[in-house]
Amino acid sequence: QTQLMESGGGLVQAGGSLRLSCAGSRSIASRNVMGWYRQAPGKQRELVAAITSGGTTTAADSVKGRFTISKDNTKNTVYLQMNNLKPEDTAVYYCNAPLGSSMWWYSWGQGTQVTVSS
Repeated sequence: QTQLMESGGGLVQAGGSLRLSCAGSRSIASRNVMGWYRQAPGKQRELVAAITSGGTTTAADSVKGRFTISKDNTKNTVYLQMNNLKPEDTAVYYCNAPLGSSMWWYSWGQGTQVTVSS
C-alpha cells in the first residue's frame, strides 16, 4: 500500500510559520478529500484541515485563521501553511485521504515533526 511522504517540519518559535508538504503518489490529485492530521504525545491523532477535489477547505477550530491547506494537482502535492504557531501546535503531522469509518486510502507515513517553543 502506498505511503505518502510528509516534509517541512522543524523547530520554530511561537508566532513563527512553517509550510508542510505531502507527496509520494500520483493519485493524490484524484482523491475526493485529502487531509492533514497531527498527533501530539499522549493524544489521539486529530484532523487539522482537509481539502476536497473541488478545492473546498475545512479546518479545525483550533487552527482556523492560522493554518491553510492547499494542493497542486500538477505536482500531486498537498500543502499546509501554518502561521502564528503556538506551543500547543507541537505534534507529528501526517497527511492522508480519509474514506470514512476510520479508514484511510494510504498507509500512514513517518510524518514530520513540528515543535513550537514558547
